[in-house]
Amino acid sequence: MRVAGLGFRSAATVDDLEAALALAGGAEVLATETRKAGAAVMAALAARTGLAVRAVDVSGVETQTQSARVKGAFGTGSVAEAAALGAAGANARLVVARVVTPNGMATAAIAEGDGA
Repeated sequence: MRVAGLGFRSAATVDDLEAALALAGGAEVLATETRKAGAAVMAALAARTGLAVRAVDVSGVETQTQSARVKGAFGTGSVAEAAALGAAGANARLVVARVVTPNGMATAAIAEGDGA
């Protein structure tokens, strides 16, 4: 299964998330940190793309990207990478490291795994 993990600022729009997703490439499922999964912007992206959203506890997930700010807030170096890896399931591997929209409002990463 190919999963797009998304991280975003509170002021991000659905267009910002869609831009991050486009930069990272296609996916079968969207994923984000548990506290962000209920955000209206995620629901709007799911409706726009027809993809399901998975909520993931990203705390403690090892990532390639290491943001000190994100680590302090979420317990991982990248919400996008950690969400993608966590939702991709067993044997997950990152196939697209975190990409950032030009305006810095959203990030995305892609992982592939067994989906379990």
